[in-house]
Amino acid sequence: MSEHFAYPVGLRLSGRRVVVLGAGQVAQRRLPALIAAGADILLISPSATASVEAMAEAGEVRWERRRYQEGDFEGAWYVLITTDDPEANATASAEAEARRIWCVRSDDAEAASAWTPATGRSEGVTVAVLTGQDPRRSAAVRDAVVEGLRDGTLAAPRHRSRGPRVALVGGGPGDPDLITVRGRRLLAEADVVVADRLGPRDLLDELPPHVEVIDAAKIPYGRFMAQEAINNALIEHAKAGKSVVRLKGGDPFVFGRGMEEAEALAEAGIPCTVVPGISSSISVPGAAGIPVTHRGVAHEFTVVSGHVAPDDPSSLVDWAALARLRGTLVLLMAVEKIGAIAATLVAHGRAADTPVAVVQEGTTPAQRRVDATLATVGEKAATEGVRPPAVVVIGDVVALSSRDHR
Repeated sequence: MSEHFAYPVGLRLSGRRVVVLGAGQVAQRRLPALIAAGADILLISPSATASVEAMAEAGEVRWERRRYQEGDFEGAWYVLITTDDPEANATASAEAEARRIWCVRSDDAEAASAWTPATGRSEGVTVAVLTGQDPRRSAAVRDAVVEGLRDGTLAAPRHRSRGPRVALVGGGPGDPDLITVRGRRLLAEADVVVADRLGPRDLLDELPPHVEVIDAAKIPYGRFMAQEAINNALIEHAKAGKSVVRLKGGDPFVFGRGMEEAEALAEAGIPCTVVPGISSSISVPGAAGIPVTHRGVAHEFTVVSGHVAPDDPSSLVDWAALARLRGTLVLLMAVEKIGAIAATLVAHGRAADTPVAVVQEGTTPAQRRVDATLATVGEKAATEGVRPPAVVVIGDVVALSSRDHR
């Protein structure tokens, strides 16, 4: 057998009997895939690992607590032999051969009639790799292919239309490496990308030339509100049969108006996939060396939008209540109003010497941090020329961070 290539094939085992001998570590690794394939699994073994036993208790496999007996493979389509008894394995393998049942042996691949490939999955694609007697190389090749499919570095566009659809993708705080694997893959499959100014711009340079990139800030909107124009652009391109990605900074649902876009798409009958992103509210402080919580210092953190001044009638924030909290406050979109916000917090009881850090363009090469207190942050932000995008962190956790991050 070693002189010939193995013939690859995909077995459709749903509802078909599969017999597994042995319930140790090998079976523990192989059973989940058989269960996922919908196989009717008979497990034969006197004992089992705790994980395999849990599968049996959950009804995912039928377990007979005994050793292999001649005739156990009656009606089976596929057999997996994983016991540590060479004699029983050889006898069982001979029965499978006599019954013309494909049989995998974990103890002796040369004596088996089938080999288990290293497999991985990514969005409906199953990758199976066989390299003969080198399972580690099989796994390495499998991992490389699956990772490439997941992060978009290995392009495999779909050629069968799935109908109009849009993905709202959270791009993270700015560093292109901080987008999720799924977000990056959807970008690689896109025909049209509608991007925010605060999205990870470097990712756009990686897109193929045929991808249409639309700057959301430059969409002509005439009599419409800008958000309505963005919604209409998503709908129009999706109805034209394009794969559309709405690339947003941070997370689509954290001060990102993502829900408005999702609602507009739903009203137009267009399916929408939401891909969460790493929010700048925690990632930017982290990149600056600031933990938003810390044992014995802060047991809570509150994220607040600061785009509306505290005395503005349209503000929905209870600043007096926030001032009474002892934990960390994280302000987004607050650069312009930080002086008024700090003064309001102090007026309602937060200590004027509470540490404050303003982190501009966090996670990017242009990141910088300005430290102050509630009493001085308004003036210092102006003096230092702090500009958006920036995240403001208020609380004792600011003093914990090392100066190496400043």
